[in-house]
Amino acid sequence: MQRDRIQDYSGNGVKAKQTFSETEMQNRQTRIRQHMSRSNIDAALLTSLHNVNYYSDFLFCEFGRRYGMVITADSATTISAGIDGGQPWRRTFGNNITYTDWNRDNYFHAVAGLVGNAKRIGIEFDHVNIDLLNLLKREFPTVEFVDIANAAMNLRMLKSQEEIDHIATMAAIADIGGAACVEAISVGVSEAEVALHSTSTMIREIAKTWPEAELLDTWTWLQSGINTDGAHNPVTSREISKGDILSLNCFPMVAGYYVALERTLFAEQASDEHLRLWEFNCKVHDLGKKLLIPGARCSDIARELNEFYASEDLLQYRSFGYGHSFGVLCHYYGREAGLELREDCETVLQPGMVVSMEPMITIPEHLPGAGGYREHDILEITDDGNRNMTGFPYGPEHLIVS
Repeated sequence: MQRDRIQDYSGNGVKAKQTFSETEMQNRQTRIRQHMSRSNIDAALLTSLHNVNYYSDFLFCEFGRRYGMVITADSATTISAGIDGGQPWRRTFGNNITYTDWNRDNYFHAVAGLVGNAKRIGIEFDHVNIDLLNLLKREFPTVEFVDIANAAMNLRMLKSQEEIDHIATMAAIADIGGAACVEAISVGVSEAEVALHSTSTMIREIAKTWPEAELLDTWTWLQSGINTDGAHNPVTSREISKGDILSLNCFPMVAGYYVALERTLFAEQASDEHLRLWEFNCKVHDLGKKLLIPGARCSDIARELNEFYASEDLLQYRSFGYGHSFGVLCHYYGREAGLELREDCETVLQPGMVVSMEPMITIPEHLPGAGGYREHDILEITDDGNRNMTGFPYGPEHLIVS
């Protein structure tokens, strides 16, 4: 029995309310087309969650199937699997085509119908794996594949005013999640219970703020004791004990956009050495925020903060870079790696960038003051400095929780 290779779900319901205005989305697609024109790229095949989301407002659920978006000089179309029905069409700014499971190569059949006679196709070299690249070469033997990932990332790094407003609203929701964490923290309560309270609080606020948004991917990590030694340590059922060092990490997600609030806390009391280390890390955080100004180079910021840690013989306990870009990113998909506060990043800060300041040190368990210390704010780079989007307090005066 022969079945259709392509299905049309357009018109199955009505288009959802877009996260951003039509002008904003058109501008995004225009900018990538301008790059394509300058680089003699006939069509772009985007395959990553972050780029498909950024250029279409559609966030796909991969689950072992291929997704994508083809942008040409005059069209923009997402490619989705039949399992999703009409949801991709409803969420896409632009067109959508759906392929079925009835043939193994139906995805490539959909791509072929969209790229036409393209001779140079832009793909994401940092996302396309060897298997997919070989399949593309087999399906399109006369096509030259060129990288478009770096150009797409550079375009995402400079935020529009609509994006900045969106991120700022989300940062305020992260603050609400932080307050919910503090509200739930108590000796004898598990990390998981604190995280659940914070996450549900943020999701309710997101639903109220964006009534037509898809509600997915918002989460909280509340780490305690030994579990604070890594910034990405998952939640456990460990119960909080008196004197524990704690890390709250609130991550609201809206339309593929991620923000974060991270703070060091203590349960009821902190030792003198814990207080000394915590207060100094807050001073690093304060200095770091002052350094986030237009014209500053990411590597220079990292080196200056390294010297400050070294002045207290703490540099060997630093865990990772001092911050990174914010926008369309998440813990399970891409980031804007060209904008990170690391010694090996030469990017110069510009107005319109959004970047975090998040110094962290981890003191090993066998030493006084053991644990991980981390503060995290999100800042917009402005013409004359920066604007801090994070309003949640930090330091011993505020976050020894009883």
